[in-house]
Amino acid sequence: MNTRLERITEESLALGAELIKSGELVAFPTETVYGLGADALNGQAVKKIFAAKGRPGDNPLIVHVASKEQMMSLGYWNDNAEKVFNAFMPGPITMVLKRKMVPDEVTAGLDSVGLRYPEHPDAQRFISLAGPIAAPSANISGKPSPTSAQHVFDDFNGKIPLVLDGGECGVGVESTVISLVEAPILLRPGGVTLEQLVRVLPDITVHDAVLANVKLDAAASPGMKYKHYAPIARVVIAKNGEGLYRSALEKGVKVVYYRKQDDVTDARNLFARLRRADEDGLQLVIFEMPNKEGIGLSVANRLLRASAFTVIEKGEVFSLLLGGDTVELQG
Repeated sequence: MNTRLERITEESLALGAELIKSGELVAFPTETVYGLGADALNGQAVKKIFAAKGRPGDNPLIVHVASKEQMMSLGYWNDNAEKVFNAFMPGPITMVLKRKMVPDEVTAGLDSVGLRYPEHPDAQRFISLAGPIAAPSANISGKPSPTSAQHVFDDFNGKIPLVLDGGECGVGVESTVISLVEAPILLRPGGVTLEQLVRVLPDITVHDAVLANVKLDAAASPGMKYKHYAPIARVVIAKNGEGLYRSALEKGVKVVYYRKQDDVTDARNLFARLRRADEDGLQLVIFEMPNKEGIGLSVANRLLRASAFTVIEKGEVFSLLLGGDTVELQG
């Protein structure tokens, strides 16, 4: 298959909509990350997403819409949904509601569905032409999410017909996901912060899986059940990153150390940094422990999963397996 990488124009959007309606996959930009889209009401088309990504079949997808009316046609509305919509949509947030006519392939058989109304103008135009689009992040499953069209092309060249190039994504991490099926609960942190949510939903709670390695029988949201966002290089979070970095250099390990900047910048750069690790042939990527407030909570969530919840305490010995050899590093 020849994969076209096209800047967004009226013509390329029309081509993308035609492909979606014919049951094909198209990658497109949002304000968070790039999505890999299929017709949300076509179960056979949605199956192609799982095949292209190598995505587990029990990991539900999010449906992207271009209006409140579309959203209400796909999920059962309630008072909390009205509050969240009025406060944050369009924007980088997904609401999980009881589903209506959404196929099982989208929801992994759950009786709920994640619904999102992105604020990216090109995404809105595309969805308006194509109809509701089921779309996870446009990356090979488990790898770092894409924040540029080139990232998508690198992963899917020859596998999908079209990548729509809308430039770099502004937020840099996937949407916040909250369940409103019963009492409000934060399932995945993102561009809309917990602090912002509390102002609208004072009784919202945070799922244990946001910051802990919790065994789940079923995932109500993407990003809860599996290791995600990981390059080939080993990723760790270190309480004494400088010390671990020096120890790695002394042992000849190809390593990079990222210190905290401001949370917004760290979120925007996170996935590009993880992808660059493999481009540069690194063996170890060290991140300073992120903040867990504001959008920093989303950075912490992604890094914990990318590192398989590996947090190196100060003074701890960390064993790094390189090839068949074990290298011991001092945290």
